[in-house]
Amino acid sequence: MSPQPPAVPTLVPSVRALVLDGDRLLLFRRTVPGKPVYWSIPGGHVEPEDATLEHTLHREVLEELGATVEDATPLAVLSCPRPDGVKIQHVYGCRLVTLDPGLRCGPEFTDPSRGLYELVRLPLESGEVAALDLVPPELSDYLARHIATLPDLIGRSAVSR
Repeated sequence: MSPQPPAVPTLVPSVRALVLDGDRLLLFRRTVPGKPVYWSIPGGHVEPEDATLEHTLHREVLEELGATVEDATPLAVLSCPRPDGVKIQHVYGCRLVTLDPGLRCGPEFTDPSRGLYELVRLPLESGEVAALDLVPPELSDYLARHIATLPDLIGRSAVSR
């Protein structure tokens, strides 16, 4: 019997949105039963029907925030290890245009076991962001380096790793 070849790691593409509302960053304060509180930003997996990463961004922002955004700008590509491979997170910066929480939809809001997604507007100050348990940690690292210049980066092509 020949040995099994090593498993090929799964690459899971996703998109995340750093949404600015004026001089504030929109974040989710996540409360999940049985887990410590943590923070995240809107986003999710690229679906087969998504024609582009930017399409994924707009779909996820509408589903999770009930929002529309403009000035979608690719800012970073983060590699986040998972037990079955690597999640590739394409991080976009964008500016809020409209927000209607009544338009939020998806399993995040219909399945109580997923916990709460409390929308919080946080000042763009490094101390505020550094104090949070922001998931994934790679996003926290990115924001630690770029929080002060984030408003200036949106609207320009500035992809970093």
